[in-house]
Order: sequence, then structure tokens, then C-alpha cells
Amino acid sequence: MKTLILLFSILTFTAMAQTTSIYDYSFVNIDGEETALAQFKGKKIMFVNVASKCGFTDQYRGLQELHEQFGDRLILIGFPCDQFGGQEPGSEAEIKVFCQKNYGVQFLMASKIDVKGKNQHPIYQWLTQKELNEVTESKVAWNFSKYLVDEKGKYIQHFGSKVKPLSTEITNSLE
Repeated sequence: MKTLILLFSILTFTAMAQTTSIYDYSFVNIDGEETALAQFKGKKIMFVNVASKCGFTDQYRGLQELHEQFGDRLILIGFPCDQFGGQEPGSEAEIKVFCQKNYGVQFLMASKIDVKGKNQHPIYQWLTQKELNEVTESKVAWNFSKYLVDEKGKYIQHFGSKVKPLSTEITNSLE
């Protein structure tokens, strides 16, 4: 019996040691600076893969409004991605100018990343893999997929591209 308890304790500790928090990750922002997610503890975080030449690109407007309305309790991060139909071909500088000029984007923007495949950014690995986020598996199917994490770094929900930033589905999750 003691051996069984010891084995269970070792397995439990090993599983706990492998658990990662979203706060263990960082990314390079659009200006080339390393940004640690740990600094956002105490606020919800929404991760959105974005693109400048997509049918959903107008969602930048809603994302900016979401940022303005909930910025005191929500960190919004746009992750430019060129994996869906080549709809984000520009450089970081071009993306930044496009977002500010056309949509007045003031929320945090990352440098271009992969959100799926063999070069998937570690943040998106955590967001899409149950073994890391401890809630669910998901796939980033297209641009403007949204992932929401709570104030303690726990996965809340994935919203598909068709869910608009100011939808009640999202805003109710922020209350």
C-alpha cells in the first residue's frame, strides 16, 4: 500500500511539474520588444490572430472598441499571421501603420507568428492543446479567432472568426 501511495504521489508531482501557465510565456511585440505575459496577471487576456487583407479585417474596429471599453480589465493582443490565404503579407512596420491609420489600433500587437503547424508559437500551443491549457483542444481555423483567458491565467473560451468582438457572447464573458 505504501508503494502504491508513493507511486501515486510521484506521478501527481510529475504531472503538476509539467503543467504550464499562460504566464510562463512571452512574445515579441510589433516593435521588436520581448513582452512577458506574467505582467498581465489580474486582467483577462484576449489573443486574436489578425490579418490586414481578410474578409474579417474590419473586426479591428470592434477590437479597438473592445479595448477602449474594457481596457481597465482586459489586455487585448493581436497576433498577425500569414497562414490563411496569405492575408497578412506585410512587414511588422507595414502592419503597424495599416492598423493605426485605418482602425486607430492602440491595443497591443505582436510580431508576425504562426498559429498552427510545426512552427506554431508556444502561446498558441497552450491555447489549442488541452494537455497545456487543461480545458480543451481547439484549432485556429481562420483569421480573427479569439481566445480568452481569465485574471488568473485560466483558459475561458475560444470564439471563432465569425464572433464579432462586441458580441454579447464576448462582452458577457468580460463582465
